[in-house]
Parts: sequence; C-alpha cells; structure tokens
Amino acid sequence: MLFKVEMDVNVPLDYDPEKFDELKKAEKARFQELQKAGTWRHIWRVVGQYSNVSIFDVTDNSELHDILMSLPLYPFMDVRVTALCRHPSSLYEDDR
Repeated sequence: MLFKVEMDVNVPLDYDPEKFDELKKAEKARFQELQKAGTWRHIWRVVGQYSNVSIFDVTDNSELHDILMSLPLYPFMDVRVTALCRHPSSLYEDDR
C-alpha cells in the first residue's frame, strides 16, 4: 500500500544541540535503511519549513505506524497520513 506522509518537525528551541545532532544522524541512518529496502520510496523537503512530504510503500497501515514510531525524531513530529492508490491513467504500473 502506498501512503503520503507529511512530517513537520518541531524541536524545542532549548533542546540540547548535541542530542539533537545525534537524533538527526540516527534519523538519517534509519531513513536510508528504509529507502534501501524500498519502504520509504520518496522524500521531498518543504521549502522554508523543517518538514517533508514522503511516499511509503508498506504492507498495511499497521506497518506504517510501526515505522513512523521507530523514527528517532518521531517524538518531535506532527504527522499526517493519506492512503493512496494507483491512478488508472498512470503510464507506469509500479508508480515510480
């Protein structure tokens, strides 16, 4: 199943910068692991915000939930999820 996931990151201004750097490194490593597995298919930055719009390819909403909860920055995220389905006019069967 494909899902569009919008993530806004809101870290408190007084959060320890060293801990935040560690979290960002861990987040990047987790993202790259999921991207290599084909689970986190696409990611785009939202200009002017600490946000992204991503496409996930997972078995079901429970798997997506578990993945999102596993993200190191999850405690600081506002997340919006939209289920997607293939459009019949698409030229590509795999929607890549």
